[in-house]
Amino acid sequence: MKKYLIVGLGNIGAEYVNTRHNIGFKIVDFLANKHETTFESVKFGAMSQIKIKGRTLLLLKPNTYMNLSGKAVQYWLEKENIPIENLLVVTDDLNLSFGTIRIKAKGSDGGHNGLKNIQTLLQTTNYPRFRFGISDEFKKGQQVDYVLGEWTEEEKVALKERLEVSSEILTSFALAGLNNTMNTFNGK
Repeated sequence: MKKYLIVGLGNIGAEYVNTRHNIGFKIVDFLANKHETTFESVKFGAMSQIKIKGRTLLLLKPNTYMNLSGKAVQYWLEKENIPIENLLVVTDDLNLSFGTIRIKAKGSDGGHNGLKNIQTLLQTTNYPRFRFGISDEFKKGQQVDYVLGEWTEEEKVALKERLEVSSEILTSFALAGLNNTMNTFNGK
């Protein structure tokens, strides 16, 4: 049975639950809920497991806080003996307009501290990532408040459809592969 590690990036704690920076957590939560499974505490995070058509998707929400996400990613890749091409990191992206999806096989951290830490610990930029646009609708010097701020009412309404599409991406990654998933979903 093929295994995949799907890592939603975010910060633990009630104050972060509905923030833009926690979209990674929100997306893996959505998929877990859709499959009526829950998360259990594990080393360096919370994990849920979904089996689909002979594949196992391990959904991980690191509890290491965003800036140390690599510790959890590295540990679970090694523990579960999952090849790096079967890793998908789900994160927010300020450089994309709200709800825009960009899936890539590799790339820079783009200034994202969670990706920066993963890259440092894995010693490569060659791992699949799924960036979810949160836009950059903030005034100069307000980036931290914006990223750690909650969704607007308009965004909350639009988020329902975006979460559905995002959950389809995670499933497609495991069933159809990275290239097919990129071709199907990028820019949607």
